[in-house]
Amino acid sequence: MIDITDYPTAVLLVACPILWLAARVGVRLSRQLPLDDDMRQDFNTLQAAALTLLGLIIAFSFSLAAERYNQRKNLEEAEANAIGTAYVRAALLPAADAAKLRPLLKAYLDHRIQYYTAFRDSETRDISKQTAKLQEELWAAVVGPATATPTPIVALVVSGMNEVLNAQGYTQAAWWNRIPGSAWGLMGVIGLFCHILVGYGARSLATARRLLFIFPAFIGIAFAFIADIDAPRHGIIRVSPQNLISLANSLSPP
Repeated sequence: MIDITDYPTAVLLVACPILWLAARVGVRLSRQLPLDDDMRQDFNTLQAAALTLLGLIIAFSFSLAAERYNQRKNLEEAEANAIGTAYVRAALLPAADAAKLRPLLKAYLDHRIQYYTAFRDSETRDISKQTAKLQEELWAAVVGPATATPTPIVALVVSGMNEVLNAQGYTQAAWWNRIPGSAWGLMGVIGLFCHILVGYGARSLATARRLLFIFPAFIGIAFAFIADIDAPRHGIIRVSPQNLISLANSLSPP
């Protein structure tokens, strides 16, 4: 099932018309049930409270998305450090084992870069399968020397490899950690209610026409911006694997 929040452009194209229609509903209700002067003040209080709540929900959702984006960036840096450390520690193994481990680490590093830069879900699934296979080969490459010569130095290499495997798991968990659908639903319901109130509280048809275009556009852009930051793969704002790329360039021969 396609999650629309994975595609910020789709969020914008869907949210704006729906919010615009909600404002139109409010305008029609105002014609059928017009506000008198006694009710206007109470309505303005209700409208201000609803708009304030919408602003708080949008700010809270943006904070959640930004926090998850920063977490993905930090884990990309940690993953590059773990791979680089494991590559250096491979020199502690016998020459034959080190010669076997280092090419595997380079191939693993290339797959991790591809994981960050892939756009299609099908590419991600293929990369994940190949990454899992490489992880098994990497672990086997350090378990053999550790079993043959269980020394503290070899244990240090095994520990470094364990950090490499754990870093990938932490990264995957962070990419799965998204804004809950219930939060999106709550934000959407409050947004609809606020647009109905905005349309209902318009004092004139000319004012209503201006608000029908401006307010839904602003809120739709805010929803799309939150979805863009929260979507790790399909948005414009993405985590660039600059640390992994820098590590790959340093390990490649000039």
